[in-house]
Amino acid sequence: MGLLTLVEDRPTPKAVYNWRVYTAACVASWAACMIGYDSAFIGTTLALPSFVDEFGFKKLSSGELNLTKSNIVSVYQAGAFFGAFGAYVSSYFVGRRKSLILFSLIFILGAGMMLGANGERGLGLIIGGRVLAGLGVGGCSNMVPIYISELSPPAVRGRLVGIYELGWQMGGLVGFWINYGLQETMEPSHKQWIIPFAVQLIPAGCLLIGAFWMRESPRWRFSKGQREQGLKDLCWIRGDLARDHPYILEEMDAIDAQLEHDRITVGPGFWKPFLALKQRKVQYRFFLGGMLFLWQNGSGINAINYYSPTVFSSLGLTGTSTSFLTTGIFGVVKTVLTFIWLLFLIDRLGRTKLLMFGALGGSLCMWYIAAYIKIADPANNRSPSGELSSGGISAIFFFYLWTAFYTPSWNGTPWVINSEMYSQQTRSLGQAFAAANNWFWNFIISRFTPQMFTTMGYGVYMFFACLMLLSIPYVYFLIPETKGVPLERMDELFDIKPAHKAHSVLVERMRELEQVNVSVRDEKARTAEHTEMT
Repeated sequence: MGLLTLVEDRPTPKAVYNWRVYTAACVASWAACMIGYDSAFIGTTLALPSFVDEFGFKKLSSGELNLTKSNIVSVYQAGAFFGAFGAYVSSYFVGRRKSLILFSLIFILGAGMMLGANGERGLGLIIGGRVLAGLGVGGCSNMVPIYISELSPPAVRGRLVGIYELGWQMGGLVGFWINYGLQETMEPSHKQWIIPFAVQLIPAGCLLIGAFWMRESPRWRFSKGQREQGLKDLCWIRGDLARDHPYILEEMDAIDAQLEHDRITVGPGFWKPFLALKQRKVQYRFFLGGMLFLWQNGSGINAINYYSPTVFSSLGLTGTSTSFLTTGIFGVVKTVLTFIWLLFLIDRLGRTKLLMFGALGGSLCMWYIAAYIKIADPANNRSPSGELSSGGISAIFFFYLWTAFYTPSWNGTPWVINSEMYSQQTRSLGQAFAAANNWFWNFIISRFTPQMFTTMGYGVYMFFACLMLLSIPYVYFLIPETKGVPLERMDELFDIKPAHKAHSVLVERMRELEQVNVSVRDEKARTAEHTEMT
């Protein structure tokens, strides 16, 4: 079997793997471009000399500067935390597609506010705009993985949700490089630092326009009793298969069975998923999904995303341009490896193996970096020429090696798992809870990273290394593999213990059931043929 071989849960017509399902995933993933760009550009923008001069950063003490930077960065995550829960409300009442339109408009309003800031007005418009932008991306971070997973055939669901992560990295790539380009080609000015703020509007505008082409999630329509339109949308996204095609009929039966199961165990209505949290099984699933983002943020990724100049300075790099260049290369490495993760790994190797392997390799890299900083103390022993020592070069190498371990594992895989692990009735609330967890831990990291580097030094890297190691037993003992499992069978998957054997057990059950279904269909076909002959 090749790397691109599809592992299907049942015989699937080729028409199902069509351009529409991929295009819908790509359009929705413009939201991820918004998030990725916003996460990447802000750290280097705060380090631009033109921004530093206009807002008087040089006049601030070290403590005041750390507080100012962390406030600018972290209010975005605070807004995103509430936006993730707001998307649960909007998706329940108006659906997935209209929620994306709503939150892209909120983001555009926030991005527009930031463009009004200058030295005279102060940082108020930037901070207020980042709160609104955060609300927008928080809502989108809830909706996009759900929307894509509900449209996706099981065999390519990881790949399609992975497009969301790819969009995040593409946006981040632009965000990491834009200020290097501005630093090299423009004289310091108000225009120099306002350009990266203005670029935020591009992916948001593309999402807003594209959302008018997208179809609503058929599963959402079925849950709202809109069966006729839901069936039309399902046939459309499945390559115009006829509504009486066996594949469509089987998918409708599976959706109906899941909805009926949820109606009995959870109940219909806006508040029922909250009441379902009284159930131990639902609590457990929410806990598992939310904790994945603790471990993801505990890897140190967002400390690097938001404060990359600080990180590279701790390794001995000097000069704004050099720091921006190194940050840009970091963005390139992440993007290239995301392509590999998307095309070859997530639906082939699965979710849990990637997480454990990435955590082990990433932790070893962090230990090396911490040891280098402890022994060489590059912050206080810089070369007069500004060149890195051989030890410093090795530390940069291990930093990029850490990126190579982290990106195809913890970068996007938690989003994939959370997009598929909940039942239909609790999926929106579960994803809201997971996304809010992401932004909460993101907020903690972004808010305190400057202070951590000031007080802990090399200990910051040891802290992240320990958390990565602790994530390995968590994944092995608690997270079942979800690769290739239909959304409607996730409840059954999570009921099987131990978790590390659940996937193989369920796949065997599905294989046996498919053999039974094939036998039944063959028997019906023989009976029909015999009837025609007689």
